[in-house]
Amino acid sequence: MRHTVPVSPARGDRWRVAGLLLITLVGALVSSLGAPLMPAIAHSTQVSLATAQWTLTITVLVAVAITPVMGRLGDTRHRRIAVLVALTLVAIGSVVAALGTSNFPVLLIGRALQGAGQGLAPMTIAVASDTFSGDPDQRKRVVAILSIVNAAGVGLGYPLTGVLAQGAGISGAYWFGAAVTVAALLALAVVPAPRTRPASAIDVPGAVLFVLPVTALILATSEGGNWGWTSPASLTAGCTALLVGAAWAWYETRTEHPLVDLRQLRVRPVLSAHVTVLLAGIGMYLLLSVSTRMIQAPSTTGGLDKSAVVAGLLMLPQALGSLAAGWITRRLGMWLPARWTLPLAGVVMMSAMALFALWRHSLPGLVAAMLLAGIGIGIIFSTAPALIVENTGSDQRGSALGFNQVFRYVGYGFGSVLTAVVLESRTPHGSPYPDDSGYVVAALAGVAIWLLVAVVSGVTGLRRPVQASPGERT
Repeated sequence: MRHTVPVSPARGDRWRVAGLLLITLVGALVSSLGAPLMPAIAHSTQVSLATAQWTLTITVLVAVAITPVMGRLGDTRHRRIAVLVALTLVAIGSVVAALGTSNFPVLLIGRALQGAGQGLAPMTIAVASDTFSGDPDQRKRVVAILSIVNAAGVGLGYPLTGVLAQGAGISGAYWFGAAVTVAALLALAVVPAPRTRPASAIDVPGAVLFVLPVTALILATSEGGNWGWTSPASLTAGCTALLVGAAWAWYETRTEHPLVDLRQLRVRPVLSAHVTVLLAGIGMYLLLSVSTRMIQAPSTTGGLDKSAVVAGLLMLPQALGSLAAGWITRRLGMWLPARWTLPLAGVVMMSAMALFALWRHSLPGLVAAMLLAGIGIGIIFSTAPALIVENTGSDQRGSALGFNQVFRYVGYGFGSVLTAVVLESRTPHGSPYPDDSGYVVAALAGVAIWLLVAVVSGVTGLRRPVQASPGERT
């Protein structure tokens, strides 16, 4: 009969995917409102670049603190409330930042509130995996799309942020962020609130214990260059991260309702996803940081002497490559065993780093390197969440995905340290810029990291477990 044709559900699915994509983009937009604006922020608020760096650090600190909690809430009936609160905080933060572009403390408060948005991607992926659980193929496609948009959004946001800041000032970029977030609030209607899920308790002690070591680690990695890597402050932060982190892991294995079920690390695909994303975060940050610095450096020091806008536009090939990665991954799945997808992505990234080392003085060469890097990054950041979704129970996916996002942030922190150490070691005394050999050494370090990604992901993904994941055991 004519009325049985399932037109409305398909249309409803399309609206759900569109809404989830918009919410995911908010987190990517928050990331892009940092690094491209730093020089302008330093000038507008009359602070040093080192101080302006805190507009990045504070956002990451809040993101690290809130992401695991949001992931856990994503596994309960309170997911819509969690998304509503996060989007509201980002909207308020964007308005505060837009109004405080000449007042650094106010701007810092706004950036801190915006950090709540970086916990949205794991939540939307968990929602998608639950919403489309009846169709495994569609679930895999939607999870991949959301993951790729989360990775590509930053690359698209960098040049957009640069253009907005140049045409409308810093406040214009933040007002744009507020507008997008308000639109995402309207899309909240597509996020289902499953009443069948329990109102699971949140592991508050575990959340506090988790924040302390990760905060110490982020501070050590982001401020170590200013403090000195062997200074008392850096050593104290590093020791705090190790000791309190060990205490947190011990506690999480013994509490009834852990913030993160560490038993999931026994599942090889989940372990592979976490370790690969950690290493990929290091390699990705290294490439993006070194390339943007080199483009803007004077030609006398091996740079290209281009503007910040050109440096931002270089992120577009990376974003386009990431968007193409979904199609490439699906085609690879037709002839390549799934366990070799991540190792292959590592090899692609090794090629991108080698291309950067060879063609770093040519804009077409850099575009080719960034396009290739975007493909590799897109494959990794779409495959890793899919591994988690397919190998964890529905009551653990949100927290596992949130934990995976934290691994990415920690990787960025280590990538920042590696970039600083390599380039500083090749910077002549009294010069603010490294010599040309610094970029070569950084590229070779990137090749080594991506080789490690290929090896580690290959080893940890050799065998898929046949037993049920921890969240599905009875």
